[in-house]
Amino acid sequence: MGGRPSSPLDKQQQQHLKGQVDTLLRNFLPCYRGQLAASVLQQISQELGPQEPAGCQLMRSKKLPRVREHRGPLTQLGGHPPRWQPIFCVLRGDGRLEWFSHREEYENGGHPLGSMALTGYTVLTSQREYLHLLDTLCPVSSGERTQGESDPLLEMPVHFPLFLQHPFRRHLCFSAATGEVQRAWRLALQGGIRLRGTVLQRSQAPAARAFLDAVRLYRQHQGHFGDDDVTLGSDAEVLTGVLMRELLPALRAQTLPGLRGASRNRAWAWTELLDAVHAAVLAGASAGLRAFQPEKDELLAVLEKTIRPDVDQILLQRERLVGRLRVEVQRPLESCLRGKVDAQLSLVTQKLLSTTEAVLLAVQSLLAQGMDRLSRHLRGSSSGTQLRKEVYSFGEMPWDPELMQTCYREAERSRGHLGQLVVPVGFFGTQSLVFGAQDLAQQLMANAVATFLQLADQCLTTALDCTQAAQRLEKVRGRVLKELLEFEGDVLAVGSPALTIEGIYKDIVQGVLLQKIDGELKKTLGASDVSCTLDGCSEAPWDQTGVDEEAEAQRRTCPGQPGSSAEVQRLCPLPPPGTFCR
Repeated sequence: MGGRPSSPLDKQQQQHLKGQVDTLLRNFLPCYRGQLAASVLQQISQELGPQEPAGCQLMRSKKLPRVREHRGPLTQLGGHPPRWQPIFCVLRGDGRLEWFSHREEYENGGHPLGSMALTGYTVLTSQREYLHLLDTLCPVSSGERTQGESDPLLEMPVHFPLFLQHPFRRHLCFSAATGEVQRAWRLALQGGIRLRGTVLQRSQAPAARAFLDAVRLYRQHQGHFGDDDVTLGSDAEVLTGVLMRELLPALRAQTLPGLRGASRNRAWAWTELLDAVHAAVLAGASAGLRAFQPEKDELLAVLEKTIRPDVDQILLQRERLVGRLRVEVQRPLESCLRGKVDAQLSLVTQKLLSTTEAVLLAVQSLLAQGMDRLSRHLRGSSSGTQLRKEVYSFGEMPWDPELMQTCYREAERSRGHLGQLVVPVGFFGTQSLVFGAQDLAQQLMANAVATFLQLADQCLTTALDCTQAAQRLEKVRGRVLKELLEFEGDVLAVGSPALTIEGIYKDIVQGVLLQKIDGELKKTLGASDVSCTLDGCSEAPWDQTGVDEEAEAQRRTCPGQPGSSAEVQRLCPLPPPGTFCR
């Protein structure tokens, strides 16, 4: 299960898959081109439209989303036949897992024995759960298994396993030496999986938004109108997942009956075949998108030049189309919503709001603990070096999987509640929602930490003793927590203008839905004691104007400077200027 064998696909099968990828791209790229135009229009209209006043001004962290590199010895089930063997694993900051024969090979810059992008994987830490999964991949009737069959996983129980499972890729089987090591790897791997999974959702680029909309339209043309987790991953990985879902039924029918051997051996053979098909499709999708890249770049440039000068006329034309189409769909739409949506809207709202509130409260609590810890060190520490270490640790909080687990766990706990949406509303995108809530927690923590450090650096001077400095930090603490609370009402903001018939129909339906959702949110939030505003709260980038405004606000927040530094009795050395600025 560790090394990659030669491909089980013959040339005819590879050629067939190439034809399938070509057909996918031929049908998908026209949708993509159309959505690029709609996305550019959306961006320009937002830039030129009226800007809502910002209620809270959390500084945007300059650090890119990443996972903390994690490395250490593990054992891996690999080879043919499979056997457990020691390796040295490294999780890179971009969410790619690599493994080497030993630590020295890694430290000397050697090539890894293998590597894998973690997109789409799931981490299992129960051997029984993993064996059950294998049994479901290739189910057998009772009595089909013979007594002479052996199973290396059962012969050697794994006390601290780490099984990485993927619906279309080979499984990776590792084992840690202790439960503590297993937990650290589990948290690190889950962070890498999420980082690679939400790359498109985190992007604000018009091309990323266009791609996601194009995937939705393409799948609707294929008869799929539900919502699931197919859009997790890069553009090539998403298209690969789309095609693999289309190919899977035929692959099962043609391949599973011909597999021989023990049930779990057949399951491994099945995953290796799927991995070969996935690799071939991914290579084809990547090549096709790379070939499309120059055309896409040129198209984006042309759209920018043609849409921006005429954006007012285009938007006016769009409004006229909206008016005509709304007359056609308003009555049947209202009837459909009354029959199929109204009864479920309260349930959906409660599930989403409870998830969001739980995550944000966890972020608030963790942030407060970190700021309080800094204040305590400032009051009681006599070491500037130790304080700088604490500041560094505070700045790394958003990227510390162990600390952030308290926030991520709240999103995971909501999985069961979100799963209740499957039957009433046909929603299968639970993983995307959980990842989205966890991304929100990490980004919000990063922005709040950056804001605190920036304001603290502006507010503190060497003329203050430790008590005065701690008092000023307390005011900064209160201000950041206030902005964090005000942010809560903005996390469900939605917007989607477009100038295609499909896009306009979507906007009309979405507009009516949003009116109902807005009413339900106001009704629900109005009955709670959580301070939350649905409008007027935005997260602004930290440009020079923002710096000037925050500096002026900070002068109003912090007390005046002492008239003479000679009058101050130093209780502990204060950090030099810039200590809190990261």
